[in-house]
Amino acid sequence: MFKRLLPMAGHTRGNRSAVTCELKCGNACSNPVPNTSGNETFQQVAERAISRRAALAGGTGLAAAVVIGGQVAQAPEALADNGRPPRGGGKLDFEPIAPVMRTVDDVTVPAGYDWGTIIRWGDPLFADSPEFDIEHQTGASAAAQFGYNCDYLNVISDGGNDRRGYLVSNHEYTNEYIMFSPEYIASHPKDVVDAGIQSHGLSIVDLERTGKGAKWEYVRGGRRNRRITGTTPFRVTGPAAGSDLLKTVEDPTGTRVLGTLNNCAGGTTPWGTVLSGEENFNQYFTGRGTAEEKRYGIGTKPTSRGWENYYDRFDLTNEGYENEAHRFGWIVEVDPEDPTSTPVKHTLLGRFKHEAGTAVLSESGHAVVYSGDDERHDYLYKFVSAKTYRAGDKKHNMSLLDEGTLYVAKFHGDSPEREIDGTGTLPSDGAFDGWGEWIALASHKKSYVPGMSLEEVLVFTRLAADKMGATAMDRPEDVETNPVNGKVYAALTNNTKRTAVDEANPIVGNRDGHVIELTERRGDHTATRFNWVILLLAGDPAVSSSAYFAGYPKELVSPISCPDNVAFDSEGSLWVSTDGQPGTIGYADALHKVTLDGPERGRVQQFLAVPRDAETCGPVIHDRDNSVFVNVQHPGEDGMWGAHTSYFPDFLNPAGPVQVGDDVAAPRPSVVQVFNVTGNNGVGKGSGKEKAGKGKGGHGKGKGPKN
Repeated sequence: MFKRLLPMAGHTRGNRSAVTCELKCGNACSNPVPNTSGNETFQQVAERAISRRAALAGGTGLAAAVVIGGQVAQAPEALADNGRPPRGGGKLDFEPIAPVMRTVDDVTVPAGYDWGTIIRWGDPLFADSPEFDIEHQTGASAAAQFGYNCDYLNVISDGGNDRRGYLVSNHEYTNEYIMFSPEYIASHPKDVVDAGIQSHGLSIVDLERTGKGAKWEYVRGGRRNRRITGTTPFRVTGPAAGSDLLKTVEDPTGTRVLGTLNNCAGGTTPWGTVLSGEENFNQYFTGRGTAEEKRYGIGTKPTSRGWENYYDRFDLTNEGYENEAHRFGWIVEVDPEDPTSTPVKHTLLGRFKHEAGTAVLSESGHAVVYSGDDERHDYLYKFVSAKTYRAGDKKHNMSLLDEGTLYVAKFHGDSPEREIDGTGTLPSDGAFDGWGEWIALASHKKSYVPGMSLEEVLVFTRLAADKMGATAMDRPEDVETNPVNGKVYAALTNNTKRTAVDEANPIVGNRDGHVIELTERRGDHTATRFNWVILLLAGDPAVSSSAYFAGYPKELVSPISCPDNVAFDSEGSLWVSTDGQPGTIGYADALHKVTLDGPERGRVQQFLAVPRDAETCGPVIHDRDNSVFVNVQHPGEDGMWGAHTSYFPDFLNPAGPVQVGDDVAAPRPSVVQVFNVTGNNGVGKGSGKEKAGKGKGGHGKGKGPKN
């Protein structure tokens, strides 16, 4: 039976939910840091620095909050001071909104914009899909509907077609406390487990609209519609395919895996496929207590979801299933144009908690993939293909990730150690910056790590990176390449456990996180050397002495904390979504624009805020369409069945429990489009908030494959 453990109850900051900690990452912060390597790249911090940092953090309260009661919020007055333009500028012009209180159950957007849902958890994807019935969910129904807790997102129009396209969305994890009633959990425990497994994975969904700039609608029964779940067959490729480390009693070949789990950020490749990172896979398994399992955070206690009670493969103590967890933690590749294709797990990109899988072509035509390992004190990685891209040859291009070299990053600062004191005080050269090197771990032909075979490096990549002295970072999450300036941007969400600092991670107890800008040598993504600089030290400048915005005046920026996903608009400006602001600076999670060039470099402007308890995920910026897309993940996470804290997106700010006809209302993770309603882009003025009832949202056009 599903168990509510909540080890983080009473230990989270602000309004951060202990439920999120339990279900999203398996209470990572309550467990010892898996990386105990103590790499020499750390500088030990004197006790005076720790004491000073504690003194600076103590005795301060949150800045005076601006209460937002409606859907549109006005800009903070400070943004208009000193003659600086209050609007966002660029193709997607907007007036920045003020920070939004964390209890507002709405999407808050700038004046002149509105929002609407494209698709929600449970919306039927196929002509024969059952309508969403929240009180009678099963594995079969979940496999035919849009999954839960959407994370990575991309929205792609068909080449030159303003009216048709598709979206791809990951489904990171499930929250059975608000998906099911206690009575249903008690009386239908296997249905709960099966629905949970099938609500993971990815969704590919066809879209249509009336014209450029208009709101997209999803197409029920679309040609590309597909659900990839926790039981979909995957093919394993690369040097570890067929390894004894991947074989189980159900797959003695080590080449076929059922399902993908905890899919977080990802990316669309230059050849049109989608990469998806398997992140906190450890929480689904009961382990044996081996050193390798501990390094990946796999515990020995029963899991909260209890999948191991019905499926032997989730209990690694069962004979023949010892390697099942080795079959997760990869980057997977899916072809959205072919719903009948078998998705792939790429072993040469390494096994760890992949937050991202960002593919870019170098000038030489080699495919390069960047990825972060989302764990305190873990690493940043890069893969470079051996073969080069061929235009129009998708079959060839889908093999690029099977041959090449996997690297891990080591950062070097250029300031004296005494100037990196853990407080965030800039060194004498005026910046936290330096150079770095990409250390080779393995190629498709051999291991570069002493004492480890090629297969061991790929299956136990964290241990390999430990041995090679990689720089332990503050939760490296999304890593994206800027299509305009060619630089690489890494979001480092936070690390409250940091007690020793280096110039790339300069804050003791870093609770707000930071963003690093990397420039590959000679502008070549295949280079083995890079330069780096910290672009942002996040925080609320009204209360944080360490907050830094590339030198831009602190009083003129929107507060920002816990950077998670990053994206770019057509002009190369950086957009940053957050995960954890309610627990650090007290405001709802948000999406911010960051200027990268000129006198405005480092200027942070808040574009939107998400509803109560929710996280902003997968931002997509279509500024030529005057549209922004985000996944609203885990709205109402801190509630329970019958005591919901959110009813997003269908019933906002209710006075009490909601029931409409035979439908019990509950929060539903959703894909949201924010669009301009001023009439200057072909969009008529009006609301996009469909209060969709049971079964609404499809167009009934044909039948598509389900797995």
